[in-house]
Amino acid sequence: MKLIVNMPGYNEEKHIAKTIQRVPRQIDGIDEVLVQVIDDGSTDRTVEEAKRGGADIIISHDGNRGLGVMFRTMRQSAIDHKADILVNIDADGQFDPQDIKKIIKPLLEHTADIVIADRFSKSTAKNIPFIKDKLNRLGAWLVAKATGKPVVDLTCGFRAHNREALLRLSDPTGFTYTQETIIDAIGKNLKLTWVPVVVTYHKGRKSRVVKTIWKYVTSSARIIVRAFRDIQPMKFFAVPGLVFMAAAAAWFVIFGGKYPLTTLAFFLVGMQFLVFGLIADMIKASRQLNEEILYRLRRDELNK
Repeated sequence: MKLIVNMPGYNEEKHIAKTIQRVPRQIDGIDEVLVQVIDDGSTDRTVEEAKRGGADIIISHDGNRGLGVMFRTMRQSAIDHKADILVNIDADGQFDPQDIKKIIKPLLEHTADIVIADRFSKSTAKNIPFIKDKLNRLGAWLVAKATGKPVVDLTCGFRAHNREALLRLSDPTGFTYTQETIIDAIGKNLKLTWVPVVVTYHKGRKSRVVKTIWKYVTSSARIIVRAFRDIQPMKFFAVPGLVFMAAAAAWFVIFGGKYPLTTLAFFLVGMQFLVFGLIADMIKASRQLNEEILYRLRRDELNK
């Protein structure tokens, strides 16, 4: 069993070497542990410090391209190196690398395909800003309600993937990958589980992803809505469609047919939503066929 521990790095020269050195290299059930660093166009000594810390694989982007692109790079590199498990952990040391053993345990026991660190169910993350804590909990609750699946922590980047998940997941399209890949995994019936961990946020540290709260909220909302639309299109469009059609019926009954144009408008809008749902469902079927072909191509490439 080969484990690759990935660290996304953007201007992490202060912490990355120490974090790499804390990664356990001997783990029960694992034959080989490699540390991989994806340098996202750092302008400091991140690459030099990663080498000094003992990174086995270092890949550098030609500019700051964001976590979504970094996920594609780290996933493809893990496939190229024939990894059985890929763990992603922040390079700044806010998570304890010893928790990697806990994170991969459900994968070794074959009870999950993806394991996500849980920062909230057992305790509150240390020093996490109040608004960030509440927004993360709200996002997880909304996705759980929308998908009908338990979601504990939606945005934590400390997570582990088995080979099946690496081959199945689609490339993220947003500024980050955390929310989108969870929703994608749910739509593909991959098994997800959450493992409680302790995380300590560095006081005064600015987020590499969240520049402003408003941008974080709008970007996250867009990702969640788009992913939900693609995974459950009939539910996404049919619910508002049925609401408008029910409103048309209620309007007709309440006013005794006195305002036929209003009744007709409500009904036509509802029908339009249902038609959108049928079209989106057909697009989903086509996309699933393409994803299955891509999965088989990746699997065949891996088995060469």
